[in-house]
Amino acid sequence: MKPTIGIVVCGFMDNRQFVTNSYIQSIRYSGGLPLILPLVRSDALLEQYTGLCSGFLFCGGGDITPLLFGQEPQNGNGQTSITVDLFQIRLMKKILASGKPVLAICRGMQVLSVACGGTIWQDMSLIPGDTLDHMQKSASRADVSHRIRTERGSLIRRCAGPSIFVNSFHHQSVNTPGKGVAVTARAQDGTIEAIEVQGHPFAAGVQWHPECMYRTSREMRALFQEFVARSLTS
Repeated sequence: MKPTIGIVVCGFMDNRQFVTNSYIQSIRYSGGLPLILPLVRSDALLEQYTGLCSGFLFCGGGDITPLLFGQEPQNGNGQTSITVDLFQIRLMKKILASGKPVLAICRGMQVLSVACGGTIWQDMSLIPGDTLDHMQKSASRADVSHRIRTERGSLIRRCAGPSIFVNSFHHQSVNTPGKGVAVTARAQDGTIEAIEVQGHPFAAGVQWHPECMYRTSREMRALFQEFVARSLTS
């Protein structure tokens, strides 16, 4: 039996909930059974979601409402949906408490950190000092943008090695990691590119989009395959 991987809906568009196809296919080709989890306003149903799936994938999307990590809106903050935010944060907390594997991508990584009490840079321009342009403008989302370095002993290093090139499509990033959250990769400008929840079997977030690089990168396939394999045994 393939492990059932709950892919948490990315958000709303024209009153439609959506998940980008590349997330679905990355789970499928990694040996998982993809199951889309739509937004619901029910703690009881969130409990059922948590029990239904063996692992969970949180995708990219819009910005998180600043009040949910203890801040007022600042310049550069983009479009938000507090309904989506609360749904994802509540579900993330239940998943972390369950001990089941979770892979969080881009916005998903930020949701992971906020669910653990962390904060977000609302725009890269607010970070002191010089930063790279983390919103690449390439012809293909599979193209690489910059290099990151991973921490020894981390899940991401085991999958991708000490240094890899990644794509980049974000204007926000993790500022203060949440409680029990370790930084496991950074870009050359110091931007946090990966996090992991300490003591959890597999709770990892990456700031780039490995699903877009699945066909072209052995390291990104290894990340998804490790996640699905951990879900099989959870």
